[in-house]
Amino acid sequence: MKTIGLVGGMSWHSTATYYRILNEQVAARRGGHASARISLQSLDFAEIRDCQIRGDWIRSGELIADAARRCEAGGADLVALCTNLMHTNFGAFEDAVTVPAVHIADAVAAVAQANGWRTVSLIGTRGVMEGPFYTERLAGHGIDVIVPDETGRELLDRVIFDELTQGVIREESRAAYLNVICDQRARGAEAVVLACTEIGLLVRPGDAPLPMIDTVEAHAQLLVELALEEASVS
Repeated sequence: MKTIGLVGGMSWHSTATYYRILNEQVAARRGGHASARISLQSLDFAEIRDCQIRGDWIRSGELIADAARRCEAGGADLVALCTNLMHTNFGAFEDAVTVPAVHIADAVAAVAQANGWRTVSLIGTRGVMEGPFYTERLAGHGIDVIVPDETGRELLDRVIFDELTQGVIREESRAAYLNVICDQRARGAEAVVLACTEIGLLVRPGDAPLPMIDTVEAHAQLLVELALEEASVS
């Protein structure tokens, strides 16, 4: 079994979910006392969040690259960022190591393709919904993306940073998210991508009027397949 390198802490709430799912998946596939081999670097999200607010992607890239190198030094055979937005710095992350770096959007595309979904709604932070780095990656896999309108994007982003990344779960926020997803279905989305690793803490399986691709689950599943040599890095 290969060792999975995780750069997390952005926020720690979703990193804990990664850790749980990785170990559950390995146990289910291997049985007995099997668990995942993991090299984890957990960053201080306050420092990363300050970089996001100031738009200092150079500094955030340095922090993430350094963490990736420490993962590899800790024995990682492949590495992954436990966050969607910070894939803005995926180039710096990938360049920092000699082992494969596994992009979260590639995992999303694999789920969409397996289900025959060609148009998905992308919900997450403003940076994910409005920036090119995520939609272009999905487009490379033949997946079209639609995003909510300005009001919807503001709502989604506010709930993520004011509530979810701080461990706050509110029923009224869940209802608001489901309203946004309903609107995306009306606009032609075949599935909705929970493109913030904390959204799965709020919107549960069966809540949404569309099939959901939880990015944590998709990413973790691909990482386990690679660690157990059941898949290859494209």
